[in-house]
Amino acid sequence: MHKLLLGTAALAVLAMTAPASAADLTARPHTKAPPVPYVAPATWSGLYIGGFGGYGWTGDLTARAGGLGMSGGFGGGTLGYNWQNGNVVFGVEADVAGADISASAGVPGVDWARSQITTFGTVRGRIGVTAAPSTLLYATGGYAWVNNKLSVNGGGVTGSESRTHSGWTVGAGLEYMFAPNWSGKIEYLYADLESQDYFNGAASSGRTSLNTVKAGVNYHFNWGGPPAPGF
Repeated sequence: MHKLLLGTAALAVLAMTAPASAADLTARPHTKAPPVPYVAPATWSGLYIGGFGGYGWTGDLTARAGGLGMSGGFGGGTLGYNWQNGNVVFGVEADVAGADISASAGVPGVDWARSQITTFGTVRGRIGVTAAPSTLLYATGGYAWVNNKLSVNGGGVTGSESRTHSGWTVGAGLEYMFAPNWSGKIEYLYADLESQDYFNGAASSGRTSLNTVKAGVNYHFNWGGPPAPGF
């Protein structure tokens, strides 16, 4: 009789615990992990290429032929390389742009004159600091050149002549890494350019300045450092 009572009690305990055990075996709903936020690259080091566009204005590229102050737009490409040491970034950069920075005016002795910067470029060094891993503030300076075309019309005769003006440039910019391997930048450059004579000395540019403001996008290969993480 004693054994029968123990067996009955054991069966009752199993009956009460079975539903709980079955509930524990019920499959739990799957929850998707939240997306991993983008983390900026650990380094700015490496090769990069890019494109840009902007607006430029100049002093008198034809100061002795009417004083034409020019302005207009431009667009072009960039090639550069960075080295990073801590939060300091050193680099070299070259760019070239096609432009329509121009002006026209009446000039004494001729009916009209037009001056136009058709192309320009720079070769510069850069040094900057990373205000945050994804933000670079930099100063830049180096060599600058512009190709200028001067056209005149006088007495029914039209003529044009192109000259290359060389000089130096300085400026500053801000660059921000907004996605893996991609950055956007804004930059201001001031260039001081040598004088050139046109039409056998009949017109002279005088020494002049070119100011440019540009916005651009760069793709970074990150050679020389760990690659930027993917999405």
